[in-house]
Amino acid sequence: MTYCLGIRVKNGLVAIADTRITSGSETTSAKKISIHKQGKNNIFLMTSGLRSVRDKAVTYFEEVLETESSHFDKMYKAVNAFGEQLRRVADEDKASLAAAGLSFNLFTIVGGQLENDKEHKLYLLYPEGNWIEIGEATPFTIIGNSGYGKPILNRTLSYDSPLNFAIKCGFLSFDSTRVSANDVGYPVDMVIYHKDTGFMHETRFDEKDTGHLGALWGGRLREVIKEIPDDWIDDLVTKVENEGKQDKVRQSQVAQQQQIRHGGRSK
Repeated sequence: MTYCLGIRVKNGLVAIADTRITSGSETTSAKKISIHKQGKNNIFLMTSGLRSVRDKAVTYFEEVLETESSHFDKMYKAVNAFGEQLRRVADEDKASLAAAGLSFNLFTIVGGQLENDKEHKLYLLYPEGNWIEIGEATPFTIIGNSGYGKPILNRTLSYDSPLNFAIKCGFLSFDSTRVSANDVGYPVDMVIYHKDTGFMHETRFDEKDTGHLGALWGGRLREVIKEIPDDWIDDLVTKVENEGKQDKVRQSQVAQQQQIRHGGRSK
């Protein structure tokens, strides 16, 4: 499984992806983020799904970008171009993959800002090549193992969140997933884009770099849970405890009565 997260806030974009690849009982590491230059600007791609489909689609897309006539001035045009290459791979390989019992299941997150885009953009691309744009109401999208890392983002992140806050929330979302899912883990790759710059910074973190932050988060979370008032459950706990004691007394009384009856019969 994969964990890839794209965040779009007012001041920029954040992309986070784990690097763990699981095939049967084998585990390896491989990059799931790629940055592609388009003119003076950059685009990032993150994928979840069959690695062979990903590599072929990205290779075809890179060929398109290298063609002089293929200059995209807006993000949606670049996303459409990648969707076309994904459909091309589907035409070539989907039937043979299905015959082998494999699904054509490549999901892609695409982000960036090209010269005629008024603002930075983030898209989720489906295996069929169609896409949706990630808006302000829910300023993030996850592909791969999404269940464990989504709650913290729903509770904390908004489009107006500062970029550094978005990075922290994204990391903790990854860490929550890593703790709960054996097929998601370090190293973790991160791409950060600040609006209107065209520049993307890519970095990688190992557990020795940020593992202490996950431990800090876990410890603080336990402390916060302890601070939540108990008055709303005190009566419930007392009720359960008393009912348990009463039930134990009844069971003891029933056992004694059965012994008395059996003792009378033996005489």
